[in-house]
Amino acid sequence: MSLDKDQVQHIAVLARLHLADDEFAETVQKLSRIVDFVDQLVAAPTDDVVPMAHPVNQAQRLRPDRVSEPNDREHLQQNAAETSDGLYLVPKVIE
Repeated sequence: MSLDKDQVQHIAVLARLHLADDEFAETVQKLSRIVDFVDQLVAAPTDDVVPMAHPVNQAQRLRPDRVSEPNDREHLQQNAAETSDGLYLVPKVIE
């Protein structure tokens, strides 16, 4: 399926793109190649393909869960206008 100039012009309007008249021929050609490639992908048989979460079949290495920063909450909350029980209090903005 190849696109024509009117279709590309409509796509450009939807995408809020300003294409000069001399850019349309190249843009039509490039978008038509993309659409043709997508058509090839759609034609590929995928009935027996199992969905996967990641293309590499490996376990994710995780770092150890340990505290790396000191808890300076008391010190940091000294700059706040109001706090209560370790939480920042802010004015209500929705009535």
